[in-house]
Amino acid sequence: MDIRRRPIKNQPHQRSEKPSAAGEHLKPHSQSKAFDAFPLPLHLTNGIFFTIFFSVMYYLLHRWREKIRNSVPLHVLTLPELAALASLIVSVIYLVGFFGIDFVQSIIRPSPDSWKIEDDHPEQQILMEEDKPVRPCGQALIPHIVEAVTDMTTEKKKPPPTTEPTSEEDEQIVKMVVGGSIPSYALESKLGDCKRAAVIRREALQQITGKSLSGLPLEGFDYESILGQCCEMPVGYVQIPVGIAGPLLLNGMEFWVPMATTEGCLVASTNRGCKAIFVSGGATGLVLKDGMTRAPVVRFGNVKRAAELKQFLEDPVNFDTLAVVFNKSSRFGRLQSVRCAIAGKNLYIRFCCSTGDAMGMNMVSKGVQNVIDFLHVDFPDMEVMGISGNYCSDKKPAAINWIEGRGKSVVCEAVIKEAVVQKVLKTTVSALVELNMLKNLAGSAMAGALGGFNAHASNIVSAVYLATGQDPAQNVESSHCITMMEPVNDGKDLHISVTMPSIEVGTVGGGTQLASQSACLNLLGVKGASKDEPGANSRVLATIVAGSVLAGELSLMSAISAGQLVKSHMKYNRSTRDMSNLASS
Repeated sequence: MDIRRRPIKNQPHQRSEKPSAAGEHLKPHSQSKAFDAFPLPLHLTNGIFFTIFFSVMYYLLHRWREKIRNSVPLHVLTLPELAALASLIVSVIYLVGFFGIDFVQSIIRPSPDSWKIEDDHPEQQILMEEDKPVRPCGQALIPHIVEAVTDMTTEKKKPPPTTEPTSEEDEQIVKMVVGGSIPSYALESKLGDCKRAAVIRREALQQITGKSLSGLPLEGFDYESILGQCCEMPVGYVQIPVGIAGPLLLNGMEFWVPMATTEGCLVASTNRGCKAIFVSGGATGLVLKDGMTRAPVVRFGNVKRAAELKQFLEDPVNFDTLAVVFNKSSRFGRLQSVRCAIAGKNLYIRFCCSTGDAMGMNMVSKGVQNVIDFLHVDFPDMEVMGISGNYCSDKKPAAINWIEGRGKSVVCEAVIKEAVVQKVLKTTVSALVELNMLKNLAGSAMAGALGGFNAHASNIVSAVYLATGQDPAQNVESSHCITMMEPVNDGKDLHISVTMPSIEVGTVGGGTQLASQSACLNLLGVKGASKDEPGANSRVLATIVAGSVLAGELSLMSAISAGQLVKSHMKYNRSTRDMSNLASS
């Protein structure tokens, strides 16, 4: 069956009711099906054939069992058995026609060749709009508005424009990518135009998959800025709304915190926490430790040699020599410590170094490589199994990060006045303290949490990371946090603190150089490298992350204590707009 799809130019998106002149083999979507032959309602027809199917199956199985017991040949059929067999065949044909054909067709993907544009019909191009639902999927669940929404969608809503190659040369390149003669990843280097490469790659992907990407934005993005540093083989970009919480009064300075999120209520909740902190005099944040880690794993022929290298690396006498070798990789990377762990004849070496305003993974990796090359002179039998042996530990929950820290180790505190707790947070100091003990401490312990002694630190960390161009995968260890609450000033006021041992952030490199993320960093006053003190901007950003988590913890715990959690989420995280009006807009 030819399942090629063709465009209908200058017309609203709708389903064809007649075969095209260029190909009468193309059928409209409303093809005749098995159940159309019966005048009864669909549910009655289905019920009748289901009943026939199971009844005759039971009858035939029962008869065949009796024949086997009585040694009667199975192929000798009586008239009732012939009628039952005929009924079984008819019911199977009906059920396969009703349920089977559409299912089989839905899993058959057209081959790339079937999507090629025919030379004798240049006006016919690939139609991707058929892959879009005629109406929002939620409306399909509401029978009484289906027809009305379909009519309004067909009449008023025009299909979004698709980005297609603008020249015959580009169309030929698309065909070559689809055919495999040009690798998709090589388009930027071959064309020398990142935007053009994205357009061609996107069109080729649509033809290969038969799926439309019309809802994924393509225009308005600087594809040159991500080449070689952020994302490979781009076909567009994802829009994430950015909200602002604040002002967050932290260390005597006001910060308006950008948060990129699709979760309703998150920014509003964090903003309420910022208000409570602000009117109570602000919060204080301190960076306790600043060092990125990388831990290669090396192997020896026996345990003795592994122990000898461990002793050499951890001997204070040798540290200065190792530091000189390590520090050659960067003018900002400075070795701080080396810690080793043995597993049989395998040695895990955890290097920790300062990285200035960069998050520093590449910086520390280069320094580690320098040291490994240096060690090969005295330990030629050392076999390097991997530059990372997971003793670092990066992008995974690990006790070593929880205990020793990774990146920036930060603690942030605030004293919230009793009146603020009552009027702004709508709860009491005693209720918050008790809830924190039962939920964040005892509850997390019951769950066997690793670094998760908090209400929702990951929520805030992820939102700030996305807005400021951090690596979102490092949210895993960066969200390690323990939230503490206790009454102070004779039990009237609330002391709240968050301790976060492994916040991994930077203000230079990676996604921080993109225009949107750079703007968010500029809003916080930490864009780029610090001119006064290397690493100062990234440390301020780490305290802002912790201060924002403090605000988020304070607000969410108050909402839970006051019984407002469900109500607030229904208000901010659930749309009450009329879907029929939305579809026609």
